[in-house]
Amino acid sequence: VQLQASGGGLVQAGGSLRLSCAASGRTYRYVVGWFRQAPGKDREFVAASIRSSGNTIYNDFVRGRFTISRDNAKNTVSLYMTSLKPEDTAVYSCAAGSSVISSTTMYPSAYAYWGQGTKVTVSS
Repeated sequence: VQLQASGGGLVQAGGSLRLSCAASGRTYRYVVGWFRQAPGKDREFVAASIRSSGNTIYNDFVRGRFTISRDNAKNTVSLYMTSLKPEDTAVYSCAAGSSVISSTTMYPSAYAYWGQGTKVTVSS
């Protein structure tokens, strides 16, 4: 399984961006998550899409602003980010795993496959 994240860039506070994670390989049963890492900080969970249940999970700091969606026909998972804040500045990475369960979706160690990351910079 290979993952390719794209869509990052520079945006003003209050703006929007759509990130895309394209997967090669059979990931339609996998949990796909987005994580981010700001300079000098630990990687943190952003959102996840659980294919089997159709559920989505969000970290509290993005709920209501970010939306994760899945296109199984194209084997992509998108993260639509709105009302962006300077504190959203980070490198965003997508990850996939077949053994991720609801209680572990927020932990990077639960995911077996990672994309290379795409940088998002939000200016104030």
